[in-house]
Amino acid sequence: MFFFCLLSYRCWCVSLLSRHFENKAIFSLLEYLRSFFLLLGLLSVFTVKRIQDSFLSWCPVTPFFQFNGEPRAYTRFNLTQNMEGDNSHVEMKLSSDMDDEVEANGVGENINQHNHPYYPSKLNQRSSKTVCGFVIGILFLFIIGYLIGYLSNRSTDKTEIKSNCPVFNEIAPVRAEAVYSLDWSDLRALLKKKLTTPNINTNLKEFSSASHQAGSTEDEALANKIMGKFKTFGMSTWTDEHYVKVHEPGSSNNRVLFRGNIVGTTEGYLAYSAVKTVQVTLYAHYGRTEDFRRLQELNIDVNGKAVLVRAGLLSFSEKVANAASLNASAVLIYPDPVNYNIKDDTALFGHVHLGTGDPFTPGFPSFNHTQFPPAQSSGLPSIPAQTITIKQATEIMSDGMLRDTMYRLGDDGDIITVEVNNVLIQKKIHNVFGVIKGYMDADRYMVIGAQRDAWGPGFARSTVGTSLLVELARTITDMIKNDGFKPKRSIVFASWSAGEFGSVGATEWLEGYLTSLSLKMFSYISLDEVISGFDSFKATASPLLYELLESTMKQVSSPVDATKSLHEQFAGSNWEKSPMGLSHSAYPFQTFSGIPSISFRFTSSTKSYPFGTIEDTDQNLERYTSYNTLKLAKTAGEVVGLVTLRLVHDHLLKLNMAKYTSVIRNYFTFCIFLSKSGRLPSTVTMQWLLSAQGSYDRAASTLVSAIRNSDLEDMEQCRVINNRIMRVEGSLLSPYASLRESLFRHILLGSGPHTLAALVDHLEAIKGGLESADIDQFKNQFALATWTIQGCANALAGEVWDMDNEI
Repeated sequence: MFFFCLLSYRCWCVSLLSRHFENKAIFSLLEYLRSFFLLLGLLSVFTVKRIQDSFLSWCPVTPFFQFNGEPRAYTRFNLTQNMEGDNSHVEMKLSSDMDDEVEANGVGENINQHNHPYYPSKLNQRSSKTVCGFVIGILFLFIIGYLIGYLSNRSTDKTEIKSNCPVFNEIAPVRAEAVYSLDWSDLRALLKKKLTTPNINTNLKEFSSASHQAGSTEDEALANKIMGKFKTFGMSTWTDEHYVKVHEPGSSNNRVLFRGNIVGTTEGYLAYSAVKTVQVTLYAHYGRTEDFRRLQELNIDVNGKAVLVRAGLLSFSEKVANAASLNASAVLIYPDPVNYNIKDDTALFGHVHLGTGDPFTPGFPSFNHTQFPPAQSSGLPSIPAQTITIKQATEIMSDGMLRDTMYRLGDDGDIITVEVNNVLIQKKIHNVFGVIKGYMDADRYMVIGAQRDAWGPGFARSTVGTSLLVELARTITDMIKNDGFKPKRSIVFASWSAGEFGSVGATEWLEGYLTSLSLKMFSYISLDEVISGFDSFKATASPLLYELLESTMKQVSSPVDATKSLHEQFAGSNWEKSPMGLSHSAYPFQTFSGIPSISFRFTSSTKSYPFGTIEDTDQNLERYTSYNTLKLAKTAGEVVGLVTLRLVHDHLLKLNMAKYTSVIRNYFTFCIFLSKSGRLPSTVTMQWLLSAQGSYDRAASTLVSAIRNSDLEDMEQCRVINNRIMRVEGSLLSPYASLRESLFRHILLGSGPHTLAALVDHLEAIKGGLESADIDQFKNQFALATWTIQGCANALAGEVWDMDNEI
C-alpha cells in the first residue's frame, strides 16, 4: 500500500505542475493515474491480508513481523505512512509488552484460528481463483480511477482560474504576491521607444481644425474621434454630458468709444462680464494688486473710473477682481507689443469668472434634468470687462504707435464708453474618457487630462495636448498588450470641453463625483498649453510631487541639447516655487478636490504666446519653438509618461508627504514674526500653530520610518500605507469653507479667508493698525486653520489609536 500511495502522491504533485503550465493532456493522464494508484493502494490492504492469512495457514514458521497487523514474534515494527509526505514512523516493542497488547486489541482469537494443519492441495485449488479475482479487481479499479480522474478534470476545467500564484496553493495558504511587471529600466526604455514623433505628428494633423468651440458640432466631432481612438486601443470608454451656461456675443456688438468717437468693434470678448455701459478711463499697468497700490500712493482714486490694463502676468479674472475691489467702473484689457508679437487688429478672447466651472451652479454638478439651486458664483464680476486690440489701445493712449508712446494715466477729459452686450446661453458639452484598468488596485487611479475646445484654431492651447493624450494612451496600451507591462493601478485619460470658459468641463466632473474621487484618485496631470516656446521650462505642482517631477526631469534628455538632461538644461528654473494659479487647468483638481496635480510647459522667456487668439496656429507655434515643436512634444510626452508609469508601477505611491513640512513651516514663521506686534490678545498664542505643525512633522516622520521598516513585497501592507499617503492632500481642504463662497478650499494653495495666506494678510493688517483688521475674525480664522493642519496630521498618522491631539 505504501508503494501505491507514494505513486499516487507523486502523480498528484506532477499533475499540479502540469496544470500550472496549462498542459491539459498531461494533467488529465496524471489525474487518471493518481486515482488508479490510490484505489489500488486501498485494495492492496485487503489483498495482502488475504494472502497473509492463506500463507499462515500452511507456513510452519511464524513470521517476525507483519504490515498493519499484530506482532507474531519477539519484536514488533509499526510503520505508519503520512499521506501528506511526512517521514514514516517506526515503533519497536519487546515481546513482554506484546502479550498484554494482543489481548487488549482482541487479536488472540485470530491467532488461534490459524493453528490448524496445512493442506497444500487446498492452497493450489484456491490459487487460480485468487489470481483471476485479483486481475478482475485491478481492471475494475482502473475503470473507476479513470472515471474519477475524468470527472475531476472536467470540473477543474470549468472552475479553473488562471493565476500566477505558487503551485502548491491548494496545500497551504500563501500571502498575495505582486503582479509581475517589467523592471523600471525596461519600462522606461520601452516608453521612449514606443512614443514616437511620427505618431505625434499624425495626431497633430488629425486633431487640428480651424474652429472647435465648446458645444459646437466641430467640438462634438472631435470628441467622437478621440472616443474612436480609445476604443481602437481596447480601452473601456464612456462620456459625461453637462448642460452649462456660457456667454457669447449678442446681436449687438460690444463697442468702445473714446471721447465720443467709436474706437471700434471687436470680435473678442470676455465671457461672464457684467452687461453694462460705463465711462471715464484710467491706465493701471497689469492690473496687479501692487499696480493699484501704486495708484493709491499717487493719490489717484480709481472709484467710478474705467481701467485700461495690459494682458499678461495674471489671469483676466484676477485683473477685473482687483479693479472691482476698488470700485472701478469697467476694465479694458489689451495685448501690449512689449509682451505680444501679434497683429495690431488681433482680438483677444477669455473669461472673467474668478473661479472655475459653471458659475451658475457653484459647487454643484450641471447634469441634465438636475434641479439647480438658485445661486451664482461669488466670483462673477459686478463690472463690465472687454478686450481691445493693439490698434484700439493705441488710439486711446496717443496718436502714435503704442510701442513708441509714453504710457499715461489719463485725466478727466479722457472719457471712454464701454458697451458689453453678451448673452447667456446654455450649451451641452461632452467629456470623453478612456481607462486602462490596474491589475491589483484597479479602484485606485490617476487622471491625465487635456482641453479639447478653443476659440479659434487653438493649436497650442488644445491640439498639442489632445494629440499627446491620445499618443500616450496608444503607447501604454501597446506596452500592456505586447510587452507584458501590468500597471498596478488604473490610468484614466480625459478629454475636457469648455476649458476656455474656465475649466468648466473638468470642474463639473469633479463636482459630480467629488466624494468618490477624493477617496480613489491619487494624482492629476494636465497637458494643456504644454508647449508655447523652447528656451524656458516652467512647472507647478503639489509639493507631494516635487521630488517625482525632479527625478523624472533627470531621466529625460533635453530637446535643445541631447547631451544634457532636462533637469540640467533648465537648472536655473526655480519651478518648485512657481505657484499654481487660477489660469492653470490643474488648479481645481488641486485646490477644490484635494488631488495632487502637475502642470508644466515649455515656453518663451521673451514673448508671451498668443493664447486665446486666432493666431494660435501650427505655423506660429513653429516660429515660437524655432521649429522644434515635434521634439518638444515628444519630450513633454516622455515627462508625462514616466511620471505616470512611476505612479502606477511601484508598490508605494511616489508622493513625498514630508515636502509639506517646509511649506507649513514657512507660513508659520511669517505668523510668528507678525504676531510680535503686541496687538494680539494674550489668549491668542502661536503655540497652537506650532503644536499643529509638530503633529504633522511627527506623523510624516513616523510614516517614513514605517515605510523603511515594512515589507514592501506585502501588497496589503502597501495598500494600507498608500491609503494614508492619499489622505494628505484632501485633508488640507478646509472643512469649514462653503463651496458656494470659497470653491478652492485648500488652506495652503487655494484662495479665500480660510487659507494661511489670508491669515498672514490679516496679521499684517492687525500689525499695521488698518481698518480692515478684525481681532474676533482673526481668532476664528486662526482656530480653524490650526485645526485643519491638526486634522491633516491625524489622517496621516493612520488609525485613531495612533493620533496625537495634544494641543
